Amino acid sequence: MAKPAPAAAAGAREDEDAPALRRRLRRLVAAATAGAASESVFDEAAAALAALRDAEVGVGRKGGGGGGGAEAAAAAVPAQFLCPISSGIMRDPVVIESGQTYDRRSIQEWFSAGNQICPQTQQVLSHTILIPNHLVRTMISQWCTENGLTLPEIENQEEDHVTNSEEKTFDEIFVKITSSSSSGGRKQAIKDLRLLTKRNSEFRAVLGQRPDSIAQMILARSTPGLQNDPQVLEDMVTIILNFSIHDSNKKIIGDDSEAIQFLIWALKSGDMGSRSNSAAAIFTLSALDSNKEKIGKLGAMDPLIDLLEHGSIIAKKDAASAIFNLCLLHENRSIAARSGIVDVAMRAIDDQSLVEESLAILALLSRNQEMVEIITEFNGTASMLRSIRESECKRSKENAMVVLFAICTYNRTKLKEVEADESVNGSLALLAQTGTQRARRKASGILEKMKRTMHNRHCSC
Repeated sequence: MAKPAPAAAAGAREDEDAPALRRRLRRLVAAATAGAASESVFDEAAAALAALRDAEVGVGRKGGGGGGGAEAAAAAVPAQFLCPISSGIMRDPVVIESGQTYDRRSIQEWFSAGNQICPQTQQVLSHTILIPNHLVRTMISQWCTENGLTLPEIENQEEDHVTNSEEKTFDEIFVKITSSSSSGGRKQAIKDLRLLTKRNSEFRAVLGQRPDSIAQMILARSTPGLQNDPQVLEDMVTIILNFSIHDSNKKIIGDDSEAIQFLIWALKSGDMGSRSNSAAAIFTLSALDSNKEKIGKLGAMDPLIDLLEHGSIIAKKDAASAIFNLCLLHENRSIAARSGIVDVAMRAIDDQSLVEESLAILALLSRNQEMVEIITEFNGTASMLRSIRESECKRSKENAMVVLFAICTYNRTKLKEVEADESVNGSLALLAQTGTQRARRKASGILEKMKRTMHNRHCSC
């Protein structure tokens, strides 16, 4: 329990009215949601919230009652109570590794889609553990109560609701896939399952009740009339992709002895539609670290990099997303390097064909000195400087800056090349003022290295 003196000091000052209290409360909640709060911030926020309640009750009484005060307060929901993804009031606020707070449902959907970066800071996350933010939840609940709003109870996010009708429909279709006497009937059943898993998100949960279905479907493809049909292959790959979007299915599919090997085979042997959807499925499945490891060991990197180099633009983007996610696991970075990812990514940047995605991959790889040396061998310094100058995307500038910083850290001789470019273009000085927070930090770091190098030169003369 907080001591009386600090609590009183942390509460409302006599000259603070309701608007001033709201402003102070917003600052305090911002500190709490950003993960930078100490115990004193919690005490001060609670005291300020109580003071605001008293101030608004007093205003309501002086004004003769009525609902105007509550309606005005409700119209100005504190920004820190809104989920950065959904823009709605957070019903179940949780903190992720970056320290940012989101509504549980929104951030789970973000992670389920295969993303493993913070939507706000773009920080690459080593895990996706969600920690309840009880302070913010309490503040939101109290704010809603004071403003006549009802905050819904926290739902059980893990529960999958599968109706008997959905199970029956799935079983009927699956019998046709595995037992129909005609290849035409099997093909139509496969197409029907593809459409159902695409249109009905709840239907995807059926796989949890029928976990061996993927292996049985893949086995059915070996029957005459289906084996060499490219449309059947694409439909089956897409069914796996659709199922993989459902969060709880990721482990089921990853544990299936046939599923990942089938996707990798389709990556190598299918037409462009099958290869693209295989890459997309690998991207969503790789949200789980256990799947990242399996996919890497089973040999997905080579065909993914080939697709990145030679695929259609959509297929290239799917391949790049999958490669990035897989390389979040340290072991897969070495596999990617051996498979030629640096060469392919550097050429994609030079060709202006997939700049943003390629820079993101290289920035991830640049955490490792060996990878940085390979990037440097492919004229990485000049390529990154050009991207910083010419790219219109702030995130691409940031990633190019990250790679350039790594190059200058591991290879001091490259500072001269950077210094020569900077004296003509001033790109780093500009980025240090106008870039993202991370880009500004990296640019300032290189400028400081250059400054120290110049100072040492003068001292030695």
